[in-house]
Parts: sequence; structure tokens; C-alpha cells
Amino acid sequence: MSGPGIDVGRVRADTPATSERVLLNHAGASPSPEPVLDVVVGHLREEARLGGYEAAAARADDVERARRSVADLVGGRPDEVAFATSATDAWESAFWSFPWSEGDVVLTCRSEYVTNVLNLLVARDRFGVRFRVVDDDEFGQIDVEALGRHLEDPSVRMVALSHVPTQGGLVNPAEEVGRRCREAGVTFLLDACQSAGQLPLDVAALGCDLLTATGRKYLRAPRGTGFLWARADLADRLAPLGSAGAEWTGPTTSRLPGGAARFERFERSVAGLLGLGAAVDYALDLGLAAIGDRVGSLAEHLRAGLSALPGVAVHDRGVRRCGIVTFTVDGVAPAEVRRALAADAVQVWTTSASFARIDLGERGIDEMVRASVHYLNTTEELDRTVDLVGRLAGASR
Repeated sequence: MSGPGIDVGRVRADTPATSERVLLNHAGASPSPEPVLDVVVGHLREEARLGGYEAAAARADDVERARRSVADLVGGRPDEVAFATSATDAWESAFWSFPWSEGDVVLTCRSEYVTNVLNLLVARDRFGVRFRVVDDDEFGQIDVEALGRHLEDPSVRMVALSHVPTQGGLVNPAEEVGRRCREAGVTFLLDACQSAGQLPLDVAALGCDLLTATGRKYLRAPRGTGFLWARADLADRLAPLGSAGAEWTGPTTSRLPGGAARFERFERSVAGLLGLGAAVDYALDLGLAAIGDRVGSLAEHLRAGLSALPGVAVHDRGVRRCGIVTFTVDGVAPAEVRRALAADAVQVWTTSASFARIDLGERGIDEMVRASVHYLNTTEELDRTVDLVGRLAGASR
């Protein structure tokens, strides 16, 4: 199986680990391709030769090229992109730049990610900000009609939504959420941590005002990288906590730069940023539409194989689904499934209720196995994985 525009042999050759093991933890940290590693290691060698500041100055134009690449990835402008160390770093920078007041309301979904909800709890406890969870529809995605009713409350100031939850293949209907938010005049903060790099993203079509993402997952960039996209006219009205990108203009004065630069801190891994830019370019060269098609097809192939196994339950929800596949095996703890597969050179991960208590708690799920596919995987690898899971399920009966 090879999607249009994707040379599977080439991308596998760019990832030597594919000759040693089946990589199915791309939703955790996807191994960087060799061209990305070359950029990162090359800059680290330059830092060792020249010194960190001097090496950074020599690559300043390349860092800005990386910013343009990220802007191209999401359909925005370079001045709307701020680099971050993670999706959580970017999300918190955006969220806490709002001047929250007691009684303000934030709407979120049942499948929202743990760190986002933890920040909502802090806002509740320290500033009296209320958050409300919008119900799911019959397919397990955010109920857009229910969202519309919540948006009639003038106290609602923000909708915070995970585009793709960490705990399953669901793709929330972000475009429809964005349309509702625009109609209501409410800020839309979209967590694209799991969608960036596996699905096409266009901030205009999504209708979001803020978008956050990490580098280490489907973009295949180094760990410790991420970004925030902030719509220009909104960014200029926000004031990040702490020093962020502010300039000290006098003993008792400071000034924030325009655009997303106000969210960006001085200290960062330049090697990581250059690697992020190279990873984004790698994805853009393959084509996000082609990536999305191939990832979706591979994931459905894996779901079908697992669903056919006696004693195995697949737990993914949603009308539209992506590359994350979650399942359990009767009588075998998810952590044991992960260890058993690792012993046969198949890398998967687990996801637990501690990462998604609103969603998984209500569904009565404590933990699941998470197998996340990417364009470099093959149907043969997935069939081998299904066969191994089948043996585990059979041995437990």
C-alpha cells in the first residue's frame, strides 16, 4: 500500500529503525528521519566549534525559514508563529495571556487532554474562571449543536478543543466548531498536538484563533520543540505572563513586540528549531493530503484486523478517524501487551484514564493499548502486529 506522492521505500530508508522494529508509537514520539537528524547534529557540531551564540547568529536566516515553513504548514503568516518547547508550553502561553476574571467561562470537550484540563482547574481555583464540558454526540465527538447552545451564554470567552485526543482515533469536527465560535465572537484555542503532521491543517478553514502543536509526534521533529500560531489581530491584544518576548525599555518600563513574537522566549534549542523546520519541510514535501490518506488507510487496516480477533476490543470513536488505534485484550493488562509486543520488536504504547479522566472515566476504561501508525508503516507490519495480538488473546482464553 503506497499513497500518492509518497515513496514508502524512501521514507523507510530515511528511518533505519524500520529495518529493526515495527514503529507504532508515532503519537508518542516518532523517530526523526535522517535528513532531520543531519540538520540537528550538524548544528550541534557548529555550536561546539563556534559557540552557541555565534552558531545561532550564523543560522538566524535559517531559523526564520523554519518559521515560514511552520506558517505554510498551517496556512498562516510567519509573524503569527511563535516557537515553543512543546504543545503544552505553547498552549499555556496562549491561555494565560488572557486577562481572566471571575465568572468567565471556558468551554471544552469530554476528550480534552490532561494538561489542558489541569490549567482550567488552576484558572478555576485561582481566578474563579468556570469551565464547562460540552457533551459528546452519538459518535463520541464534540456535540456541535450542544456547543451552539452553550455559546449563547455571554460569559463564554473561549472554546478550548483537542483536535485529535491522545486516547483514540477520533478527529473532532474542528471546522464546525470554528464556524460556531466565529458566529458567536468567541476565541477558539485548538490543540493540534496529535493532528499536526498527520492531517492537513488550514487555520482559515479551521476557524481557530490560536493553534498549538508539538514537533515530536507526527511531525517527526526533535523532542523539546513545538509552536503556537496566533491570529495577528488577536495576538496584539494579548499579554503573556512573565517576560516572554518583552523588551526592557527603561528602569520601570517594558514593551511587547507585535504579533506572535511576544510569546517567544530567548532561550531555546536552535538545533531543535532547525530540526523542526527540516521536519516540517519533509512533511510538506510528501504532502499532508497524501500523508493523511495513507495514515488513515493504514489505521483502518489495523482496526479491521484487530476487530476481527476474538477477545480483542477496539475503542476508537468518531465519524472521522486518524492514525491512532486503541484496543484492549481480554485477560491481558495493556502494559503486559506492550511488553509482549516489544519483545517481538513491535513498539506500541499505553494510554490511561489519568490522561483523559472525563472521557475514559465515563466509559469505564482504565487503560488501553495505543498503536499509532504513520506513512512509513506497511500493511505487512500491521498484519504481523495483529497476528501477535491474536496469539496473546488466544493464550489468555
